[in-house]
Amino acid sequence: MITLEYTKREAKEKPGELRKKGFIPAVFYGKKQKSTPVTVAFADFLKVWKHAGESEVVALTSKDKTGAPVNSLIHEVAVDALSGKPLHADFYVFEKGQKIEVDIPLEFVGVSPAVKDLSGNLLKVLHEIKVLASPENLPHFLEVDISTLATFEDHILAKDIKLPTGVELKEQEDAVVASVTPPKAEEVEEPTVAPDLSAIEVEKKGKQEEEGAETPADTAKEAEAK
Repeated sequence: MITLEYTKREAKEKPGELRKKGFIPAVFYGKKQKSTPVTVAFADFLKVWKHAGESEVVALTSKDKTGAPVNSLIHEVAVDALSGKPLHADFYVFEKGQKIEVDIPLEFVGVSPAVKDLSGNLLKVLHEIKVLASPENLPHFLEVDISTLATFEDHILAKDIKLPTGVELKEQEDAVVASVTPPKAEEVEEPTVAPDLSAIEVEKKGKQEEEGAETPADTAKEAEAK
Protein backbone atom coordinates (compact mmCIF):
# COMPACT_ATOMS: atom_id res chain seq x y z
CA MET A 1 0.00 0.00 0.00
CA ILE A 2 1.25 3.49 -0.87
CA THR A 3 1.54 6.02 1.96
CA LEU A 4 1.55 9.81 1.86
CA GLU A 5 2.24 12.13 4.78
CA TYR A 6 0.04 15.15 5.39
CA THR A 7 -0.11 18.11 7.76
CA LYS A 8 -3.40 19.67 8.83
CA ARG A 9 -3.90 23.01 7.12
CA GLU A 10 -4.98 26.18 8.88
CA ALA A 11 -7.58 28.40 7.19
CA LYS A 12 -5.22 31.39 7.29
CA GLU A 13 -2.63 29.60 5.12
CA LYS A 14 -2.78 30.85 1.55
CA PRO A 15 -2.50 28.25 -1.26
CA GLY A 16 -0.09 30.40 -3.25
CA GLU A 17 2.31 30.69 -0.32
CA LEU A 18 2.16 26.93 0.32
CA ARG A 19 3.06 26.18 -3.29
CA LYS A 20 6.06 28.52 -3.12
CA LYS A 21 7.30 26.49 -0.14
CA GLY A 22 7.02 23.18 -2.02
CA PHE A 23 3.59 22.06 -0.78
CA ILE A 24 0.12 21.83 -2.31
CA PRO A 25 -3.22 22.21 -0.53
CA ALA A 26 -5.41 19.10 -0.36
CA VAL A 27 -8.49 17.77 1.38
CA PHE A 28 -9.79 14.34 2.35
CA TYR A 29 -13.41 13.40 3.03
CA GLY A 30 -15.89 10.51 2.88
CA LYS A 31 -19.38 9.39 3.85
CA LYS A 32 -18.35 9.05 7.49
CA GLN A 33 -15.25 11.25 7.33
CA LYS A 34 -15.64 14.98 7.74
CA SER A 35 -13.85 17.20 5.24
CA THR A 36 -10.32 17.82 6.50
CA PRO A 37 -8.05 20.40 4.80
CA VAL A 38 -4.39 19.36 4.71
CA THR A 39 -1.11 20.08 2.94
CA VAL A 40 1.16 17.52 1.29
CA ALA A 41 4.68 17.86 -0.07
CA PHE A 42 4.57 18.56 -3.81
CA ALA A 43 7.36 16.08 -4.69
CA ASP A 44 5.83 13.29 -2.57
CA PHE A 45 2.38 13.80 -4.05
CA LEU A 46 3.74 13.79 -7.59
CA LYS A 47 5.35 10.37 -7.02
CA VAL A 48 2.19 8.93 -5.45
CA TRP A 49 -0.08 10.33 -8.16
CA LYS A 50 2.13 8.97 -10.94
CA HIS A 51 2.23 5.51 -9.38
CA ALA A 52 -1.27 5.15 -7.93
CA GLY A 53 -3.36 7.19 -10.33
CA GLU A 54 -6.98 7.17 -9.19
CA SER A 55 -7.38 3.42 -8.76
CA GLU A 56 -4.90 2.44 -6.05
CA VAL A 57 -5.31 2.86 -2.29
CA VAL A 58 -3.29 5.64 -0.69
CA ALA A 59 -2.84 5.57 3.09
CA LEU A 60 -2.77 9.14 4.40
CA THR A 61 -0.67 9.41 7.55
CA SER A 62 -0.30 12.41 9.80
CA LYS A 63 3.21 13.84 9.89
CA ASP A 64 2.97 14.27 13.67
CA LYS A 65 1.80 10.63 13.98
CA THR A 66 -1.53 11.58 15.56
CA GLY A 67 -4.48 9.44 14.56
CA ALA A 68 -4.66 6.24 12.52
CA PRO A 69 -3.80 6.16 8.81
CA VAL A 70 -6.70 7.04 6.53
CA ASN A 71 -7.23 4.78 3.51
CA SER A 72 -8.29 6.77 0.47
CA LEU A 73 -8.26 7.14 -3.29
CA ILE A 74 -7.10 10.18 -5.23
CA HIS A 75 -10.47 11.50 -6.35
CA GLU A 76 -9.70 14.70 -8.21
CA VAL A 77 -6.61 16.77 -9.01
CA ALA A 78 -6.67 20.39 -10.16
CA VAL A 79 -3.76 21.15 -12.47
CA ASP A 80 -2.22 24.29 -13.93
CA ALA A 81 -3.48 24.77 -17.49
CA LEU A 82 -0.04 25.74 -18.82
CA SER A 83 2.46 23.67 -16.84
CA GLY A 84 0.26 20.68 -15.99
CA LYS A 85 1.51 20.80 -12.39
CA PRO A 86 -0.94 19.77 -9.66
CA LEU A 87 -2.39 22.69 -7.71
CA HIS A 88 -4.86 20.94 -5.39
CA ALA A 89 -5.87 17.36 -4.60
CA ASP A 90 -9.04 15.69 -3.29
CA PHE A 91 -8.83 12.32 -1.50
CA TYR A 92 -11.94 10.18 -1.03
CA VAL A 93 -11.93 8.19 2.21
CA PHE A 94 -13.80 4.87 1.99
CA GLU A 95 -15.15 2.59 4.68
CA LYS A 96 -13.72 -0.86 5.33
CA GLY A 97 -15.54 -3.44 3.18
CA GLN A 98 -17.16 -0.74 1.05
CA LYS A 99 -17.19 -1.29 -2.71
CA ILE A 100 -16.48 1.70 -4.89
CA GLU A 101 -17.02 2.53 -8.56
CA VAL A 102 -13.82 3.55 -10.35
CA ASP A 103 -12.58 4.08 -13.91
CA ILE A 104 -9.66 1.73 -14.57
CA PRO A 105 -7.12 2.54 -17.34
CA LEU A 106 -6.78 0.09 -20.23
CA GLU A 107 -3.45 -1.21 -21.53
CA PHE A 108 -3.48 -2.62 -25.08
CA VAL A 109 -1.22 -5.64 -25.64
CA GLY A 110 -0.54 -8.13 -28.42
CA VAL A 111 -0.52 -7.78 -32.21
CA SER A 112 -3.63 -7.48 -34.36
CA PRO A 113 -3.54 -9.57 -37.60
CA ALA A 114 -5.79 -6.97 -39.22
CA VAL A 115 -3.15 -4.32 -38.51
CA LYS A 116 -0.09 -6.45 -39.31
CA ASP A 117 -1.32 -8.35 -42.37
CA LEU A 118 -4.06 -6.08 -43.76
CA SER A 119 -2.38 -2.72 -43.03
CA GLY A 120 -5.38 -1.62 -40.98
CA ASN A 121 -5.45 1.15 -38.38
CA LEU A 122 -6.08 0.29 -34.72
CA LEU A 123 -8.93 2.36 -33.30
CA LYS A 124 -8.92 2.65 -29.49
CA VAL A 125 -12.47 3.74 -28.65
CA LEU A 126 -12.16 3.50 -24.85
CA HIS A 127 -9.07 4.17 -22.76
CA GLU A 128 -10.65 3.23 -19.43
CA ILE A 129 -13.70 1.32 -18.20
CA LYS A 130 -15.87 1.64 -15.12
CA VAL A 131 -15.79 -1.18 -12.56
CA LEU A 132 -17.08 -1.87 -9.04
CA ALA A 133 -14.83 -3.47 -6.43
CA SER A 134 -13.45 -3.27 -2.93
CA PRO A 135 -10.41 -0.96 -2.84
CA GLU A 136 -8.06 -3.86 -2.06
CA ASN A 137 -9.23 -5.64 -5.25
CA LEU A 138 -8.89 -2.70 -7.61
CA PRO A 139 -6.37 -3.38 -10.40
CA HIS A 140 -3.93 -0.65 -11.41
CA PHE A 141 -4.86 -1.26 -15.06
CA LEU A 142 -6.63 -3.84 -17.25
CA GLU A 143 -5.06 -5.54 -20.27
CA VAL A 144 -6.84 -5.63 -23.63
CA ASP A 145 -5.48 -8.32 -26.00
CA ILE A 146 -5.84 -6.99 -29.56
CA SER A 147 -4.68 -10.26 -31.17
CA THR A 148 -8.37 -11.20 -31.57
CA LEU A 149 -8.80 -8.43 -34.15
CA ALA A 150 -8.20 -10.49 -37.31
CA THR A 151 -10.55 -8.68 -39.72
CA PHE A 152 -12.10 -5.25 -40.13
CA GLU A 153 -15.41 -6.66 -38.87
CA ASP A 154 -13.96 -7.78 -35.50
CA HIS A 155 -14.51 -5.73 -32.34
CA ILE A 156 -13.46 -5.97 -28.71
CA LEU A 157 -16.33 -5.14 -26.37
CA ALA A 158 -16.24 -4.16 -22.71
CA LYS A 159 -17.64 -7.57 -21.74
CA ASP A 160 -14.69 -9.27 -23.50
CA ILE A 161 -12.13 -7.85 -21.05
CA LYS A 162 -10.97 -10.31 -18.40
CA LEU A 163 -11.57 -8.94 -14.90
CA PRO A 164 -9.77 -10.05 -11.72
CA THR A 165 -11.67 -11.84 -8.98
CA GLY A 166 -13.83 -9.46 -6.98
CA VAL A 167 -14.10 -6.89 -9.78
CA GLU A 168 -17.47 -6.27 -11.45
CA LEU A 169 -17.96 -4.53 -14.80
CA LYS A 170 -20.11 -1.39 -14.59
CA GLU A 171 -19.44 -0.20 -18.14
CA GLN A 172 -22.10 -0.94 -20.77
CA GLU A 173 -21.34 -4.53 -21.81
CA ASP A 174 -21.66 -3.91 -25.56
CA ALA A 175 -19.54 -0.74 -25.52
CA VAL A 176 -16.85 -1.03 -28.22
CA VAL A 177 -13.35 -0.86 -26.74
CA ALA A 178 -11.27 -1.35 -29.89
CA SER A 179 -11.52 -2.22 -33.58
CA VAL A 180 -9.47 -1.96 -36.77
CA THR A 181 -10.38 0.28 -39.69
CA PRO A 182 -9.29 -0.31 -43.32
CA PRO A 183 -6.29 1.66 -44.61
CA LYS A 184 -7.10 4.94 -46.33
CA ALA A 185 -6.88 4.77 -50.12
CA GLU A 186 -4.07 6.93 -51.48
CA GLU A 187 -5.25 9.74 -53.73
CA VAL A 188 -3.70 9.49 -57.21
CA GLU A 189 -3.04 12.87 -58.80
CA GLU A 190 -3.93 13.09 -62.47
CA PRO A 191 -0.90 14.02 -64.65
CA THR A 192 -0.91 17.54 -66.04
CA VAL A 193 -1.22 17.49 -69.84
CA ALA A 194 0.73 20.20 -71.71
CA PRO A 195 -1.45 22.21 -74.12
CA ASP A 196 -1.11 21.41 -77.89
CA LEU A 197 0.24 24.72 -79.25
CA SER A 198 -0.13 23.69 -82.91
CA ALA A 199 -3.83 23.00 -82.38
CA ILE A 200 -4.24 26.42 -80.77
CA GLU A 201 -2.57 28.13 -83.78
CA VAL A 202 -4.79 26.28 -86.25
CA GLU A 203 -7.86 27.21 -84.20
CA LYS A 204 -6.85 30.88 -84.20
CA LYS A 205 -6.25 30.86 -87.96
CA GLY A 206 -9.63 29.32 -88.65
CA LYS A 207 -11.31 31.89 -86.43
CA GLN A 208 -9.64 34.76 -88.26
CA GLU A 209 -10.83 33.44 -91.64
CA GLU A 210 -14.39 33.10 -90.34
CA GLU A 211 -14.37 36.72 -89.19
CA GLY A 212 -13.18 37.89 -92.67
CA ALA A 213 -9.64 38.73 -91.71
CA GLU A 214 -7.43 39.72 -94.69
CA THR A 215 -5.10 37.08 -96.13
CA PRO A 216 -1.85 37.77 -98.08
CA ALA A 217 -3.70 37.07 -101.42
CA ASP A 218 -6.36 39.70 -100.61
CA THR A 219 -3.68 42.27 -99.95
CA ALA A 220 -2.00 41.59 -103.36
CA LYS A 221 -5.30 42.01 -105.27
CA GLU A 222 -5.95 45.37 -103.60
CA ALA A 223 -2.45 46.58 -104.62
CA GLU A 224 -3.04 45.67 -108.34
CA ALA A 225 -6.39 47.46 -108.37
CA LYS A 226 -4.69 50.65 -107.25
